[in-house]
Amino acid sequence: MDFDFSDEQEQLREAVRRWAARAHGFERHRAIVRDEGGDSAAVWAELAGLGLTALAVPEAHGGLGFGPVEAMVVMEELGRGRVGAPYAAAALVAPVLLSGAPEALQAAWLPRIAAGDARVVLAHQESGARYRLDRVETRLAAADGGWRLSGRKSLVPVGDRAEALVVSARDDDGRLVLALVERDAPGVTARGHLLHDGTRAAELTWQDTPAQRLSAAGADALPALEHAADVAIAALCAEAVGLMDFLVALTADYLKTRRQFGVPIASFQALRHRLADCKMELELARSMSYLATLRLADAPEVRRRAVAQAKVQLGRSMRFVGQQCVQMHGGIGVTDDYVGAHAFKRLTCMELQWGDTLHHLGEVGARMQDTAGVFA
Repeated sequence: MDFDFSDEQEQLREAVRRWAARAHGFERHRAIVRDEGGDSAAVWAELAGLGLTALAVPEAHGGLGFGPVEAMVVMEELGRGRVGAPYAAAALVAPVLLSGAPEALQAAWLPRIAAGDARVVLAHQESGARYRLDRVETRLAAADGGWRLSGRKSLVPVGDRAEALVVSARDDDGRLVLALVERDAPGVTARGHLLHDGTRAAELTWQDTPAQRLSAAGADALPALEHAADVAIAALCAEAVGLMDFLVALTADYLKTRRQFGVPIASFQALRHRLADCKMELELARSMSYLATLRLADAPEVRRRAVAQAKVQLGRSMRFVGQQCVQMHGGIGVTDDYVGAHAFKRLTCMELQWGDTLHHLGEVGARMQDTAGVFA
């Protein structure tokens, strides 16, 4: 079996890497956090100009119709370039959620997503849910021949700036459903804020807000929601691999230039061993990221187990690589003026997103069979 990337995938990687190196340096990242609240319309327009917003949208709706491997390649390079745009949420997860929507809604929103004119993001996190997708108290009630949404969601990526949101809710029969609501609809209250890593999220409240139901009557939306979550986790894993790759390379360069006792500290055996351990953790994370991506097209049980296994390994690797690289840098590794500190903060936040390591360890344990999946 050939695991090499195709020429087209390598060209895609190179295009994203060149753009990030040229147009999204450290100073621009700090300016976006400081002056634009962690979300830049100009960066999104540049991503659209590269065609990246059309990556996962079907060709029938004006997209490129690429698959999970191409998405992984893009996410690795966005991670390497420390691009904090909500690309996975708005360009990879949204098309998955809309793929089961009525044709009229797909025709209304997917071309706009592909063109970069609209961002549609998932709002699923509720207080007390503790990463459980099925713990939902938000309500979608039938009213006046339509639907009304009431409830609250937390930590929604750019939730106060996205043009629309896909919201998980319970209908009148208690079924889990998905609904699409526009950000400027009546009854919407949004409070945007920065996260610790400089990305933007929002707390959202709806009160009898007009919405459109995505789920078919009588259908349970949990499988669709789990699929979207797995796509998001695979993308997060790929982004983390790119970011760790950058941080390990940055640390190696620092060890070569920092001198102590008249010699570069890269000559100290203890530090060389620690950097080698970081490289080992990085490669373990890379292999599990590949596994998660390649399993996205498999049956739900196989896919969910592989994604949970990947998130466990990535959680451990992110914590180890981030902490070790900061320690090898010394005090400069935690200063706001140094790019390594921002990479460390991003890795720390990513470990907690879409379920922390302990949560996914529980998911892996719940899915273990006699073979523990090793020979499956």
